[in-house]
Amino acid sequence: MQDAANTFDMPLSGLETRDAWLSKVSDLVDDDGYAERLDDRHSAIFVEEGKTLLVTFETHQSIARLSEDAQPLGWDMVKALGWSHLCLLSDGDTWFRAPRVYGYFDRLVDDGFFEDFDQVIFYGAGACGYAAAAFSVAAPGARLVLVQPQATLDPRVAEWDDRFRHMRRTSFTDRYGYAPDMLDAAEHAYLLYDPEVELDAMHAALFTRSNVTKFRMRHMGPDLETVLMQMQLLYRILAQLSADKLTVPNLARLFRNRRDNAGYQFGLLQRLTGSKRDQLTMRLADFVLERRNARPFRKAREAARLRLEDQEAAQ
Repeated sequence: MQDAANTFDMPLSGLETRDAWLSKVSDLVDDDGYAERLDDRHSAIFVEEGKTLLVTFETHQSIARLSEDAQPLGWDMVKALGWSHLCLLSDGDTWFRAPRVYGYFDRLVDDGFFEDFDQVIFYGAGACGYAAAAFSVAAPGARLVLVQPQATLDPRVAEWDDRFRHMRRTSFTDRYGYAPDMLDAAEHAYLLYDPEVELDAMHAALFTRSNVTKFRMRHMGPDLETVLMQMQLLYRILAQLSADKLTVPNLARLFRNRRDNAGYQFGLLQRLTGSKRDQLTMRLADFVLERRNARPFRKAREAARLRLEDQEAAQ
């Protein structure tokens, strides 16, 4: 195999089909790992480097959206820190509820796969966050970062979540089923969510455990993973977790970077203008306009100023 730097600098974008993409990945990792198709919608890609193993759950669609080179997100950690990486990959959001996926993890457990590593970290977001929590039971002592995970889609527990009605006939009560219970053997899990996304907050409540730290990332919106990638925070969070430095105060320090993120600023502007909080709207607009020319903020500031002047005149 080529050295890690050359291998993980290889772009995988532009390949027309999933089969072509997976075939190219298989060629790249052949000597120090493997790419294995588990069923029609699921695959596993393993790269062996160091004694820290990052296990990520991803979709083909998220890889195409988040990576310019169409690479699994863990490859950056392999390249930067020399970690090993196991990527469980799905075509679309499946929550990885598939017998072949269960069987794959059973095989890893039987082979003592996770015991070969000094440290195991699981990561996933949304449906993949559910899977990261659910399958972490296969690696007792693992650490986790979960972004907006669902706890279950069993309608007897989460009938209030109407976003995924098409999954209601899928079993979430058999093996690797209820994600919060699967965390019992984990060393610790950090769960990141926006409390203003009500259904995400309700799922987060179901993860209340002594070994789970929930961190509220207000005003970040329903696609928190994308924002974390844009702000270059996700890899720093994973690195701090590995180094025993991830704490609530350190998460708060990292979260302060949101102040300079355009997506966060615009989302906050929409909330402030929607609730007609004119003084705060003007303060936010001033903060942004001092740093860049942003027409929506200029317009919002002028509208807020006029409303405040009208209120003063009416008194």
